[in-house]
Amino acid sequence: MSTIPVEEKPLIDMLPPYEDERGAIYPLVDAKMESAVLITSKKGTIRANHYHKTDWHYCYVLEGSIDYYHRPHGSDEEPECITVKKGEMMYTPPMVDHAMKFPEDTVFLTLGGNPRDQETYEADVVRVDLVN
Repeated sequence: MSTIPVEEKPLIDMLPPYEDERGAIYPLVDAKMESAVLITSKKGTIRANHYHKTDWHYCYVLEGSIDYYHRPHGSDEEPECITVKKGEMMYTPPMVDHAMKFPEDTVFLTLGGNPRDQETYEADVVRVDLVN
C-alpha cells in the first residue's frame, strides 16, 4: 500500500508549470501510487457515491468539469459541493464519502494509491447514497 499524501482541502493548489521554448511541464502528483486511469463521463451522469477504506485519489480534469460532493464518512451533514474545471485537480483521502456529477461530457485522470484491478478496488470501496 502506498504512502497517503496529506492534503488540507479537496481542490489542490497546482504548482506552476516549467515552461520554455519547447512547451510546458505541469507537475501534478509527487507521491507513491499504484494506479493511473483515464475516465470519460457523459453529461448528466453520476460516478462514485462511495468511500474508500484505505485508498486515496487525485483527479485532474482534462476536458469538461466535475461537480464534486464530499463529506467525512459517518457525517450526517449535507455534502459540500465544489466544481472542478478543466486544468484543476481535486484530492479525496480515505474515509471521505464522495460523488461526482458531470454537467458536461468530461475526461479526467485519476491517480490512486492502491492498484485499480477490480478485485482490489471492490475490496476497498464501500457504497453510499450521497447523490441521486
